[in-house]
Amino acid sequence: MRDVAVVGFAQRQMRDFDGSPTCVELLVPLFKECYEQTGWTRQDVGFWCSGSSDYLAGRSFSFVQAVDAIGVIPPVNESHVEMDLAWAMYEAWIKIQTGEVDTALVYAFGKSSAGVLRRTLSLQLEPYTMTPLWPDTVSLAGLQARAGMDAGLWDERAMAEVVNRSLTDAEKNEWAVRKGGSSVEELLARPMYADPLRKHDCAPVTDGAAAIVLAAGDRAREVCDRPAWITGLSTYVDEMTMSRDLTGSASARRCAEALDLGGVDTAELHAPFSHQELVLRREAGLADDVTINPSGGALASNPMFSAGGIRVGEAARRIWAGDSDKALAHATSGPALQQNFMCTLEVSTGSTTGGNR
Repeated sequence: MRDVAVVGFAQRQMRDFDGSPTCVELLVPLFKECYEQTGWTRQDVGFWCSGSSDYLAGRSFSFVQAVDAIGVIPPVNESHVEMDLAWAMYEAWIKIQTGEVDTALVYAFGKSSAGVLRRTLSLQLEPYTMTPLWPDTVSLAGLQARAGMDAGLWDERAMAEVVNRSLTDAEKNEWAVRKGGSSVEELLARPMYADPLRKHDCAPVTDGAAAIVLAAGDRAREVCDRPAWITGLSTYVDEMTMSRDLTGSASARRCAEALDLGGVDTAELHAPFSHQELVLRREAGLADDVTINPSGGALASNPMFSAGGIRVGEAARRIWAGDSDKALAHATSGPALQQNFMCTLEVSTGSTTGGNR
């Protein structure tokens, strides 16, 4: 297995939708920032891979427009996944493992302001019994939260404590749409939004984009003093139906079991709802001394189709800064933690482990 590291990361999240930039306008500044971080030009990137959603954009092959941000003359080696940035990164990592390329730039974008988001996301549900009911994301998360509360696995206070910590940490995150300022008691005093969820229990969805740069071996060492080496990846998917056990996530647990999580000191978990962080911590078996979402996580800002990959980028930043020696990054997609991706990032190289999908 080739040693591959994250050596660049940039993100852009819109606090409001004034002007509603196109995907190209979102991406061009990110690519410029990645070039500045690495000292590369477009010609130094061996492979490009993007993540986005035609459902969200409202048109087929919407990712083709985004390729204009790269520039296609001369032609580029490019691919696309209809998923979050984290899965685009997984494809790029595999591409580097083949030996065909040594470097890759992966990116993702999503404009949640383009339509009625909750109705759009219902289209990803099981088509025969779920989609005809048009249940929205928040309502399904509410069912999951209630199931866990009824089982005695968490309560409203535990959820509020997650929110309080996340938004306090988000004060340091320039891209955070929502930041701290409220105590746990103040959070608990707020009205219900989708019982048992309050509005702060639900991630603020935004327009946004993000990009990650990968490099193998010496190419990584050339551009980064302390590369964040990818030492493990895994991704698993649960069944589409909501008849599964909502108090846990079997796919997240299988992801964690496929990796060596010993020595993890930081975890960036993609939890769009407060109780989902509690589920993920339990399924990954994370100790109490592990720093969770120092960036503020998705509860501070949740751009569609890049929020999961942003967790990888934020974990890498901790490695680069010397604040972490081994970090876990997680991404999710689908209702109630149906699809999950995890990877470990370390300051030193090691034998890479990969799970199955």
